[in-house]
This record gives sequence, C-alpha cells and structure tokens, in this order.
Amino acid sequence: MENKDDALQELYWKEMSREDLCAVAALEAASFSEPWSLESFHQAIESPHMYYLTAFLGENLAGYGGYVRSFEEACITNIAVDPSLRRKGVGSFLLNTLMEQGRQQGIERFTLEVRVSNEAAIRLYEKYGFRSVGMRKNFYSFPKEDAYIMWTE
Repeated sequence: MENKDDALQELYWKEMSREDLCAVAALEAASFSEPWSLESFHQAIESPHMYYLTAFLGENLAGYGGYVRSFEEACITNIAVDPSLRRKGVGSFLLNTLMEQGRQQGIERFTLEVRVSNEAAIRLYEKYGFRSVGMRKNFYSFPKEDAYIMWTE
C-alpha cells in the first residue's frame, strides 16, 4: 500500500470479531446517516455468507469493511474510515484487502452502491476497477439521494 502518512505503516487488518463490535458500531454511527446497529454487525460476523474485517493502527480502530457473498459474486455492504484518518489510504487498504480476501474465497465479481454525491468514494472505487452500470433512485433516505450501482470483475 502506498501511504500518504508514515503513521499508516503500522496499519494492519484482521477479521472482525465480537470484541470489535462496539467500536465498529460507534464508527458506523459517526459515518452514516442510516447506520447499522451493533446487532446487525453481530449477525454479519456470524453469517457464513458475510465477511467483515477491521483495520487497526495500534489498538485503535482505523476502519472496517465487509461484503455479503452470493456464489461467485459479492456485494460490498459497508466501508468506513475513522474521520481523522480519511484521505490517508485507509479506505484503499480496506477495499484492496476485502477484494484480495474475496478472490481467495472464489469471488470473481464485486458490486456496491454509493451515493451519487460521494465523489471521494466513487474515485476510490474506480481506482479498483469499479464502473457505474446503473442508478437506484432514492436509494438513500437521510438525506434522500440516488445511488450509483457499481460493478467490477
């Protein structure tokens, strides 16, 4: 990973565990207007069809991400980065790691939805080969906004 910040040299990942859930739920609530609950994350890490990982700097949660798998495809459901670490390579680290782990599990294609106004996320996804193939009207509620449907192979 190319780092914009030397401190990120210490960034590492692991599969999300129960011990991570409170910090993950807090970051989710700080990042999204319609956050998943702690129970939703608990169900996700228990599901054989879902895969979630966390990124840490030392003992501090830097971000997390995950997907739900359907045969050889996966839908990336969440990626969030600590606000103090955004635009420093953590999102790239998470997305790259998720996709590498998915490919090792036989996933050939990835999809996701992203707010049409989230230019930083769209650029990140495009960097990893995602392309917009459609739109979901009024996909988000707070605030109401369309989402691009993006796919990669």
